[in-house]
Amino acid sequence: MAYPSIYLNSTTEELFRRIDQLNSESPALWGKMTVGQMLSHCAVPYEQILGTNTDQPPLLMRLILTLFLKKSMVNEVPYKRNLPTAPSFIRTDKYDFFIEKERLKNYIKTIQEMGAEKLAATPSLSLGTLSATEWNNLLYKHIDHHLAQFGV
Repeated sequence: MAYPSIYLNSTTEELFRRIDQLNSESPALWGKMTVGQMLSHCAVPYEQILGTNTDQPPLLMRLILTLFLKKSMVNEVPYKRNLPTAPSFIRTDKYDFFIEKERLKNYIKTIQEMGAEKLAATPSLSLGTLSATEWNNLLYKHIDHHLAQFGV
């Protein structure tokens, strides 16, 4: 089943509604992250797209990701619980819930406004060139996975 389009305002509004259901004490249903860490973690791909985070996996890891994992990352199959996390996405510090929440919402809105064509022209630091649909699937299913992790 196709994911909702991150390029539509209605999807952005739905993601915001779910994010707004979180609070600073929201417990994870699985995994080790706090809600603040999760919000910061979810911001990483947006930071990479916008060039504020240029952490790139080593060449060998990029090859493995592109050749063996890309398809599962950009397809329409939801992520399983407790999958390994790329080092540049790991968050172990304390993060201010309210700051991270607003930051993530701003990133989501910025990417929605960027649109499909411009996003497809922006290569992923880990996966290389992605189509607008692959970007959609990657970004939507990642945030959907983590919002479900916190019960929203």
